[in-house]
Amino acid sequence: MSNKVVLVICDGLGDDFARERMGYLEHLVEERRATRYTSRAVLPTMSRPNYETLHTGVVPAVHGIVSNGVVRKSNLPNIFRLAKQGGLVTAAVAFFWVSELYHESPYDPVRHIEYDYPEAGITHGRFYVANDEPDSETLTRGVSLARRFDPSYLLVHPMGVDLAGHRHGRDSGEYNRAVTYMGDGLARAVPAWLDLGYSVLVTADHGHDAHKQHGGTTDDVRNVPLYAIRPDGSGLGIQDQQASQLQVAPTV
Repeated sequence: MSNKVVLVICDGLGDDFARERMGYLEHLVEERRATRYTSRAVLPTMSRPNYETLHTGVVPAVHGIVSNGVVRKSNLPNIFRLAKQGGLVTAAVAFFWVSELYHESPYDPVRHIEYDYPEAGITHGRFYVANDEPDSETLTRGVSLARRFDPSYLLVHPMGVDLAGHRHGRDSGEYNRAVTYMGDGLARAVPAWLDLGYSVLVTADHGHDAHKQHGGTTDDVRNVPLYAIRPDGSGLGIQDQQASQLQVAPTV
């Protein structure tokens, strides 16, 4: 990876739908300009536990965020904390649960919705509460933060796919369109980040099942995509070996 990394967590994105609907990323894989893995989500396949696993590299039984209802800051070494200790700038455009994990808990919408604090756990934060925040806005804000502040680590966390999954289920036209829409947004954002010298990782916290839910053990909620895209355009294409969410934090 390069010295600067963007991690995109496409909330609720199942691996099979990424393969079928994300044409731009799959084009990069086909041309061996990116590397693609199927990654296995840890249990429980819920958002807050998996955000913490992606940022610490340890399982929920160790980090203690075992439910979406566990509302507190991370108490283990994580990407944001380690970057701050190293004197690096970080940034995030994300759902407010990320602020509660790595900035301050509980979330205060007035103080935390947008800030730039050198001393904060996340240096530059842009957070939203409504999970129908347009993915295009989230991705555009991610490009803007990269251009303005040049953070060493940037988290971009769009929620549109997850919202479609909860409202309509994974087999719906709405879910398929949300994934396609996400793929199109990434087709505009990823080249901008690459031009700025970033390596880009695209993954998900969990997928969705036909019952408009997640949290269990089936492949449709556990198998998520993991794309690795380097600014020099080098990639290995499709990789057969399965990756794990535990590998993301050490990779960053």
